[in-house]
Amino acid sequence: MRENLAEAIQTNQAATEICSSILNSCKDAKGQDLKLLSISEISDVADYFVIVSGRSDRQVQGIANRILEDLAIRGIKPFSLEGLEKGHWVLMDFGDIVVHVFYEPQREYYDLEGLWAKAPRVAL
Repeated sequence: MRENLAEAIQTNQAATEICSSILNSCKDAKGQDLKLLSISEISDVADYFVIVSGRSDRQVQGIANRILEDLAIRGIKPFSLEGLEKGHWVLMDFGDIVVHVFYEPQREYYDLEGLWAKAPRVAL
């Protein structure tokens, strides 16, 4: 029981540190309308969703690349990466954390915040 609790605490700390790094990367790359949703109580998909927007496909790619580069320095790579080439919606799955980098019109269209309205927003 203690090992599981210790693993859970360690995993939670790791997720918190990764989230912090992702949020800083988004801010450094001038990401817009940054949101962190805690979805662990309502879904098994992940613990957190990070949602951020760019004003162009190039900015979306730049934000996503900044996240990837900053986490690669720490030896962290996504399990899955989709959409980087087009730059309209980049999805990065880091296990406990899923990052959505949207081109603004795509974000409005898909409305993830509305779909996950029951998920608590974490203050940034």
